[in-house]
Amino acid sequence: MAESMSVRKVLRLVDIILRVPPLFIIDELFRTRLGLQQIDTSNSTLSFINEVDSFSDVNFFRRKLIFSGSDTSFDSQFYRIFVFQLLSFLGSSLSFLSASCIFMLWTKHLIVLYMYLISVGIVFISYWANVSTVKIVIATASVTQSNVLEDFLSLNIENLLNPDGCLWPLLQNYALQCALAYGFACVHLGPRYAFLQKLLPVSFLAPSILSLLPLPTSVLHHAPVFAALLPLALVKFVLWCSALPIIQTIYGGFHYARNFVSNFGLSTLLETQWQRLTVPCVLRTFWLLRVTEHAGALAYDLWNGNSSSLFLTDPPLPTVLAALKSLRITGCDTLTSVLGMTSIISYICRYIGCFFQGGNDKSIGTVSAILFYILALQTGLTTLEPEKRFIRLCRNFCLLFTALLHFLHNIVNPLLMSLSASHNPSIHRHARALGVCLFLIIYPSSLLIYLWTNHPISTWLLAVSAFSVEVIVKVIVSLLIYMLFLIDANRLTFWEKLDDYVYYIRAFGNTVEFCFGIFLFFNGAWILLFESGGAVRAGMIGIHAYFNIWSEARAGWNVFMKRRTAANKINSLPEASESQLQKLDDVCAICYQEMQTAKITRCNHFFHGVCLRKWLYVQDRCPLCHKILYRVDNSDDGKEGEGDEEEELEIEEEMVIDNFEPGILNADQIAAGFRQMRVEERTPIAS
Repeated sequence: MAESMSVRKVLRLVDIILRVPPLFIIDELFRTRLGLQQIDTSNSTLSFINEVDSFSDVNFFRRKLIFSGSDTSFDSQFYRIFVFQLLSFLGSSLSFLSASCIFMLWTKHLIVLYMYLISVGIVFISYWANVSTVKIVIATASVTQSNVLEDFLSLNIENLLNPDGCLWPLLQNYALQCALAYGFACVHLGPRYAFLQKLLPVSFLAPSILSLLPLPTSVLHHAPVFAALLPLALVKFVLWCSALPIIQTIYGGFHYARNFVSNFGLSTLLETQWQRLTVPCVLRTFWLLRVTEHAGALAYDLWNGNSSSLFLTDPPLPTVLAALKSLRITGCDTLTSVLGMTSIISYICRYIGCFFQGGNDKSIGTVSAILFYILALQTGLTTLEPEKRFIRLCRNFCLLFTALLHFLHNIVNPLLMSLSASHNPSIHRHARALGVCLFLIIYPSSLLIYLWTNHPISTWLLAVSAFSVEVIVKVIVSLLIYMLFLIDANRLTFWEKLDDYVYYIRAFGNTVEFCFGIFLFFNGAWILLFESGGAVRAGMIGIHAYFNIWSEARAGWNVFMKRRTAANKINSLPEASESQLQKLDDVCAICYQEMQTAKITRCNHFFHGVCLRKWLYVQDRCPLCHKILYRVDNSDDGKEGEGDEEEELEIEEEMVIDNFEPGILNADQIAAGFRQMRVEERTPIAS
């Protein structure tokens, strides 16, 4: 069992690593903006700024096309830029689609693809190594007027052991070509005939062998080309034969996705593919490898005394801090790198939630990742300059941490309520929950003090302050309700005012939260209009206005009206006297607690007033006999009373039919007889 688990983990790791290279291709395409150049428009002037190094005329990069009436100034260089941009965009888009398709392939197809790419890479490496070796041999022969074979036959040890000679490059090329030939023979997907497998090493080593002989220079120049013909022929044969299977694989994937969507829906397909591709793990691996690559390049530059890759500040930071700052700046300069950073943040927030909750809840990590990515999109994180990007990244982290405090409160609040209401004697669990609440009060308070003493007033500071104060108020509300529940748990009698106190405290907290929601809406609108606009920010403001303002206001108003209506209904019922309660000597049928006070319904049943009010939130019928508890009298029109009587009639019919034992009459006959009896009761008796 342990071996199978380890093998499964290794296979999963291999699958993750195989999907990382397409992300590097996509990341590089995003870095070049899919081949599009920067376009600057100002004062009816269109400026094309070319960033390609192949053009030597620097003034051409900033040449303007001035539109005046119907006359437009075009030249040949403009067409070159336009065609070059168009071809770059089409090529980048095709590469993006190809990389995306490769990322979504099944593991077996990925292995086949990488084997083919490795075989192609081996052929080109072999060709490059042979060309370099032949050039060295030709250059050495032109100086010494001899070759290796002649020096060996004449025992010219000085020329053979000369470090600037061609013997050592030839030996190195021999070893490299042997390794490449063996690797190509193992991974190539062409026909594996015995003769071809034996001929492959000869093909790879042919230029090195011919370099020993006194052959003309033209023959040595063409030797690497002829040596690469056999492996290239195998590679092209595999590509030609794989054209039909590739088309079948693409069509099969499309057919599978269409059938899956028609049977289970699009959301199920996306969830299934998300789990199959292990997207979070792939993104984390991609981001860690990307940061490691940048860290290696940064260390190499610092080793050579080049600090230009560091984003130095005034005053300059220490080298380690400056390097970490550079890594954070370069770690979020493209959309794919932001996705990788989002996956890392999700992983960290998930364990933070598990630490405070003591479980394995992944929701906090998912919500944190979505929030961070939305913040990155609406603030344009990837398009900012390095220094501004670092500042915006730190601000986004601060907003994320304050939102994380709200998530932690959502975790600890149900735990507090359950501990206080369940008479749990575990002091450790109470202390842990209260410790989290204490942290949720101290940390945002300290953060507010630090921010207001070290930063000027800004829209970002106001947003962070609103989030921090809101979480403090929510924690205080939770603690007050927790204390009320503890007091109620230790009381020997029923506390009728508890529900009112809890409602007032929660209403205060919800009102404060609603006010902060309105404040954040106006704060976001100010940012949208005067600081940094964008479709993403506008959409988020609209979502916030609907869900956090309109929906919350409507829900709060509905709760208030229900309580008000229920209170009016309860006040219309008579209060039970002490003699009636002593004579009854019973418990409330809703909460099963003794009745010190009670309300008497129209059907002569006794309930606690607060329990009956909660029951009226759901329905207007007696919990015991299902008769209507509250009726609005209307002297002008008696239709409403008739409707109530009809409802009572239907309930009584259902009760009779359900309780009737099977016999001669069926249910329909019983119902018909019951209705006839009711009609006779309503018919006035003639005097």
